[in-house]
Amino acid sequence: MSNQPGVQFLGPNQRDAAWDALGTEIFDVIVIGGGVVGAGAALDAATRGLKVALVEARDYASGTSSRSSKMFHGGLRYLEQLEFGLVREALRERELSLTTLAPHLVKPLKFLFPLEHRFWERPYTAAGIFLYDRMGGAKSVPAQKHLTRSGALRMAPGLKRDSLIGGIQYYDTVVDDARHTMTVARTAAHYGAVVRTSTQVVGFLREADRVSGVRVRDCEDGRTTEVKGHVVINATGVWTDEIQELSHQRGRFRVRASKGVHIVVSRDRIVSDAAIILRTEKSVLFVIPWGGHWIIGTTDTDWNLDLGHPAATKADIDYLLEHANKVLVTPLTHDDIDGVYAGLRPLLAGESDETSKLSREHAVARVAPGLVAIAGGKYTTYRVMAEDAVDLASDDIPARVAPSITEKVPLAGADGYFALVNQTVHLGEVHGLHPYRIKHLLDRYGSLIGEVLDLAEGRPELLQPLTDAPAYLQVEMVYAAAAEGALHLDDILARRTRIAIEYPHRGVNCAEQVACLVAPVLGWSQGEIDREVDFYRARVDAEVRSQAQPDDESADALRAAAPESRVELLEPAISVSEES
Repeated sequence: MSNQPGVQFLGPNQRDAAWDALGTEIFDVIVIGGGVVGAGAALDAATRGLKVALVEARDYASGTSSRSSKMFHGGLRYLEQLEFGLVREALRERELSLTTLAPHLVKPLKFLFPLEHRFWERPYTAAGIFLYDRMGGAKSVPAQKHLTRSGALRMAPGLKRDSLIGGIQYYDTVVDDARHTMTVARTAAHYGAVVRTSTQVVGFLREADRVSGVRVRDCEDGRTTEVKGHVVINATGVWTDEIQELSHQRGRFRVRASKGVHIVVSRDRIVSDAAIILRTEKSVLFVIPWGGHWIIGTTDTDWNLDLGHPAATKADIDYLLEHANKVLVTPLTHDDIDGVYAGLRPLLAGESDETSKLSREHAVARVAPGLVAIAGGKYTTYRVMAEDAVDLASDDIPARVAPSITEKVPLAGADGYFALVNQTVHLGEVHGLHPYRIKHLLDRYGSLIGEVLDLAEGRPELLQPLTDAPAYLQVEMVYAAAAEGALHLDDILARRTRIAIEYPHRGVNCAEQVACLVAPVLGWSQGEIDREVDFYRARVDAEVRSQAQPDDESADALRAAAPESRVELLEPAISVSEES
């Protein structure tokens, strides 16, 4: 049924082959970092015909790229900061993904912008949204629509009547960021890139004055090998400075981490037919529909502690509840929260102390012969950032490098997606699934839905939902391990699915069932199943307890104490030569 036969399965066999390739082949480009920019750079380079390696210390999107506001957007608030170029670029990318590159993952979303002030606010906001609507050129979402107070309240009855005097309806988009990033990496593998997670850079190779590769360590078993290449791209986001220090080269820019916290509440807690954008004293607050939930965020505060596990505090959560409750008829409480997540934005360090005011423009620099670094930017502009990084890296590649073509390269699962949507009822009949299940699968896998369902051939029990997370089928867990590069329960419950934030138990209640489903694929013994379940439960317990702490330091201490499922991961990374 898949319209893309032969899309690379990122499973145990591919992982073994990738290790062998890393240690024996010479690459044109070595990308460090499996976030959306790193995955995008690998895809960009591979589709130019280059030989590419991508290594990631943890999991695809395990840092910033799985912890965003889940929007693929131009950034309406950046217009006020006069960043017209960034907004125009982001809106063009939004349109590309919505129509061509990832229509199965990027979806249009109706927004309500409540107006609080008479006379000046409506024309001011309308002018901004008009500009926003027009800047991206062609677009697939409707234009703005003005609403009276009654009209706005019909759209969002959950808002207090005295919290607004009217509203403006406009459209943006929503995306499952973690699945999108993994799909970019998998598409890169489809076009020949050697991609491997749990593979940490612990040192750099040199020939004379130039960087000639990296030394990597397998975070599962501690093996090391050397990966040789013409140029290395540092696309590690908030870890940019750490990798820079490892290279013993002076960087051209520094990256500052800004913490953004989101809370997730059940859909029935807020009555609204649209997403809502609210102004705060510092920035904006988004209330985004997410399946059976709302995502509310975000905060914007400096973070100087553990980069791998940013922790939300009670103060962060209180801030979000306080601002949401200013406009909600029925106030939210801590008991309404099903999930919480914290992520770090990699901002280019500037003069301002206010992280919300730092530019979201990106920077790319040739740090040394054979080493390029890219940082900053925003999720939506990942493809442009990747193109810029590979363009600069091409100076270190001996052969002629073709121009970027990724604006014409649909991600895995995009080709044929629209036709399959029209066949939803038929597909449901063929597989014995309700049409809403087929729609759920199409919006996660697109035209790769056939690959997923094929794994249930002869095993009809896999088409049953998980006992304690019924939004997901059991076969999706198996597919995550067999085809999507998941190595641990955390990878599956927090990123391949979003069970970790969508259920009050945060995945604990279904951890054992999921571990038993994937054990045959990943070769886990009963002891390894027990260890994975124990590690996952400890991680959730640490996160929940950290979210009751009053400040970053105490929350970080609790969260950082949880065991790391990648037992050979070094934090911070140190070179093997220095280690021994």
